Amino acid sequence: MITPVILCGGSGTRLWPLSRKSFPKQFVPLIEGKSLLQLTLQRVASLGPQLMVVASEGHRFMVADALQGVPAGTQAILEPASRNTAAAMALAALQATDNGQPDALLLFCPADQHIPDTAAFARAVKEGVPSAEGGAIVTFGIVPSFPSTAYGYIQQGPLRPDGTLQVQRFIEKPQAEAAQALLLGGGVLWNAGIFLCRASVLLQALERHAPDIVASCRKALPAPPAAMSPPAPGAAPQWITPTAPEFAACRSQSIDYAVMEHHDNVAVVPFPGAWSDVGSWNAVADLTHADADGNRVQGQGMTHLARNTFIHAPHRPVVALGTHDLLIIDTPDALLVAHKDCVEQVKDIVTRLQDQQCAEALTHRKVARPWGWYDSIDLGERFQVKRIGVKPGASLSLQMHHHRAEHWIVVKGTAEVTRGKDTFLLSENQSTYIPVGELHRLHNPGKMELEMIEVQSGSYLGEDDIVRFEDTYGRATATRATPPDTPVRAALSR
Repeated sequence: MITPVILCGGSGTRLWPLSRKSFPKQFVPLIEGKSLLQLTLQRVASLGPQLMVVASEGHRFMVADALQGVPAGTQAILEPASRNTAAAMALAALQATDNGQPDALLLFCPADQHIPDTAAFARAVKEGVPSAEGGAIVTFGIVPSFPSTAYGYIQQGPLRPDGTLQVQRFIEKPQAEAAQALLLGGGVLWNAGIFLCRASVLLQALERHAPDIVASCRKALPAPPAAMSPPAPGAAPQWITPTAPEFAACRSQSIDYAVMEHHDNVAVVPFPGAWSDVGSWNAVADLTHADADGNRVQGQGMTHLARNTFIHAPHRPVVALGTHDLLIIDTPDALLVAHKDCVEQVKDIVTRLQDQQCAEALTHRKVARPWGWYDSIDLGERFQVKRIGVKPGASLSLQMHHHRAEHWIVVKGTAEVTRGKDTFLLSENQSTYIPVGELHRLHNPGKMELEMIEVQSGSYLGEDDIVRFEDTYGRATATRATPPDTPVRAALSR
């Protein structure tokens, strides 16, 4: 029995501006309307009845959306800080041990890869089971199709008695000439970052090569109940949050650096099927069919006299005239135009934008919330206009604002509005007004998404001007200055 562990903590800066810290690439619907996380969950569904996910605490509600429909009893570990793959894998192995399954076979899969042939992937995993059961850490290498400088490599060693190959060494991302030499020399695979091993074997390897990491993770995980048992197949998802101070003290390092490059019992299974880590805009472009001139278009793009140009334009017409070897990525609030040879530097641009305190480096104009989403469509002095979508059955918090009033106009669905002591329904094309300081709540009582237009007006329109009285989602609050007759706590966001 295999327990897939989905590693879902990536920041996705290399696919900016579509992927951002608040909405990284594993959650973006990149392929046929599905996110890479959803596709990963589908890919591992046949491998075992249990599932674990390790993700950022800040992405909890996006993870919860993706987990709808997966086997009940899933455990989701929510990291309070990003500490790379060694810590994420240590948390999962420790949790399996706390579940009473120290010898469980754990399959660690990044959430942001695309492997279209699910059956071939399952066969490759099963080829690695005997080696993993025998005490090895099994990794999976992709048979390379070109001398890539974007991937690490695995040098294959001799055939092992269990049918896998011994890993001779791991090779970091090479320069172009070195990558070509590796392919010409043969016996190398791309490092997919997928691992299969017993929980106890991984913990022993961490204790040997990175004892500080596993010690920090052990301190951070909440103590299990005295009689902890594996999650029952019919149970609801279990959310596990390591304590922030202890986990923040953990060293941040990849599992390759922390363990794999030093461990002497690592096996590899070659995977000849199609694979992409979707780690750059070139990789995204390769997932789209090319025309006779090598142009690839998603959405409303158009090319004329262009060659080898990729356009991602889901929202409006974008025209490339006479361009060569360009990538054009259009979003509602940011535009990227890059030469195809410079895609690895996109993350450097994101860093520069962050240094300049550019909000678009981290967040989209459209922001996901546990109850739905909002999209800031216009902003001026003393006013802001938002589109708001509320999921069926969902509610915003019971709240008030010290500095702004709000006008609500329903454009789709039905809204149940609490305003002061009154509660009433609004249908499409109806509206209401929320004065400054008025207690209010918005709820969707229907079976279809509620969509409305909100016009805010006032002296301060920041998201921190929300005093929350009740909240369904248990979001954190922070003390703030309030009028003497209003002894409440303010939330960070709606």
